[in-house]
Amino acid sequence: MPHADPRVALPKGERQYHIDLARGELAEYILLPGDPDRTERIAERLDGIELTRRHREFASVTGTHRSRRISVVSTGIGADNVEIVVAEILAITERPTFVRVGSCGVLQDEIELGDLVITSGAVRLESTTSYFVHEGYPAVADYRAVAALAEAAAKLGHRAHIGLTATAPGFFGAQGRPVPQLPIRYPDLAADMARQGVLNFEMEASALLVLAGLAKCRAGVVCAAYAQRTTGAFVEGKSRDLAESACIETGLEALCLLADMDDATRVAGASHWRPSLWTPTGVS
Repeated sequence: MPHADPRVALPKGERQYHIDLARGELAEYILLPGDPDRTERIAERLDGIELTRRHREFASVTGTHRSRRISVVSTGIGADNVEIVVAEILAITERPTFVRVGSCGVLQDEIELGDLVITSGAVRLESTTSYFVHEGYPAVADYRAVAALAEAAAKLGHRAHIGLTATAPGFFGAQGRPVPQLPIRYPDLAADMARQGVLNFEMEASALLVLAGLAKCRAGVVCAAYAQRTTGAFVEGKSRDLAESACIETGLEALCLLADMDDATRVAGASHWRPSLWTPTGVS
């Protein structure tokens, strides 16, 4: 039978074209690293792994963590890759919850290398989302995801900052980094973002937040500070491993807390989770 709309590139068979996954293979709680190798490192923390797959830069695993079914799907680098991953995940899940775990360069002096940055909203410097929404449309993290990430970081003893992120469409000129062989249009971009109170630069958050929001799904973002843009310092060696570990375990714990929030909301017969549903030991 021909497709109703020939513009829609639907896969032949059950598997999605890029991520090579089919319905039922992903959990509804999904961690999104950028680096496909990070998926393997996250998988080491899971129990009872039921699926592993890698196609192109999209490495996936499904297993359990604290008795919760959780999946991990790497997005690769950039908002355009996030669009591919989110669109294909939406095609094979019901209403997934996303938490991005990544790295970033920080713009404020008080944020130290290795700290975590939890995104409350993102400046849309990328253009991918402009093909979905108006230029003034905000990229906003789900309030429950922000609360869960903040709680997870505190519970695990990781120093975290909450605020605005700038999502750039590239790493060098697109973030105001000089390129000796090339002219760049906005050499003061990092300073401008810092003056406007933006905490960090990265390359995926706004795409995830906008697309998840349009699909009525929850999404949150936590990144480890790998670079301090005000000093030029870069995290290295063991410190980098510790920063990545803090980000990953915070993301995993946040997904479990979000699942707990869903349970509490159902038990209360509420339409939305609210802070009064917290208990001293976490979420009821």
